[in-house]
Amino acid sequence: MTVEEILRRKIEEMEKTISGLTKQNEEYRNLINDNDLKDAKKDYKDRLFKFIFGNPENKQWTLSLYNAINGTNYTNPDDIQFNTIGDAVYMRMKNDISFIVAFEMDLWEHQSSFNPNMPMRFFIYGGRLYEKYIAASDYYQYSSMLQPVPRPVCVCFYNGTKEQPERQVLKLSDAYEGEGDIEVKVTMLNINYGKNQHMMESCEPLKEYAWLVDAVRRHQSERMDLDAAVDAALDEMTDEYVIKTFLLENRAEVKSMFLTEYNEEKVMEKERQEGLREGRQEGRQERNIEVASDMLKAGGMSVSFIAQISRLSEEAVRKLASTLGIAIL
Repeated sequence: MTVEEILRRKIEEMEKTISGLTKQNEEYRNLINDNDLKDAKKDYKDRLFKFIFGNPENKQWTLSLYNAINGTNYTNPDDIQFNTIGDAVYMRMKNDISFIVAFEMDLWEHQSSFNPNMPMRFFIYGGRLYEKYIAASDYYQYSSMLQPVPRPVCVCFYNGTKEQPERQVLKLSDAYEGEGDIEVKVTMLNINYGKNQHMMESCEPLKEYAWLVDAVRRHQSERMDLDAAVDAALDEMTDEYVIKTFLLENRAEVKSMFLTEYNEEKVMEKERQEGLREGRQEGRQERNIEVASDMLKAGGMSVSFIAQISRLSEEAVRKLASTLGIAIL
């Protein structure tokens, strides 16, 4: 099957899926109080994890999580300098949280579905973040002296329903067929409620977030719709929860973020099932197309580089760019 045929079929199937999810989306939104929606912010594409830990208003929670991960005891939230990539592509290329602290470039991503390809995403994110850093700093790439840069630390926070280890390291080199000269390591931490308890006890906001997600799933298992499940979980939070006031003040946004993540999971699961049915060879071709699509949407990369990484031909990359309506270098 050619690249064009795969793309045409994928687009048709995705259109059907999106149409169904749009209808379900409207049904859930109608359940949310109209007055709440009038006052709520309109951009619901952020994940709840980012809303809590990537919010400049709550730097103290970001710092608390950073300390819990690294065993540090920094106390000044203003030491954190957010540099998150904004306006990324929804459901495909989304840099959740990134910041610099103590001359360290931290890249955090949240995933509710296990994705072994996260190192490639971090590779792309990292390149863009270091470009931003160089442009805004005194870094001189042509200097005869070694120019210091913040060391990168890549962390993926996983809280999907499928069992995963509490901690594992994903490597870009795992995707190579043979040896390669570029390596990216991503530490994946399981933040489901009850996992990584030492880290949870060291960061109350993370423990409370994990509890909330678990409570919503528990209520959904009792045949509650998503809206009612979120409401029930929020109402069950005790007054001692440090994130409670913030979440209640943004109840409509919180509901819609749960809805967004729920829809993302359904689309991703459908794509995975399609890949299994289509067979290994065609599935590999689709993954190559997805990698190329992500790189094209991220921008700033040549056709030859995208072809090398995605293992598509340069001609196929150009056709894919044309299909997506993206100008290429």
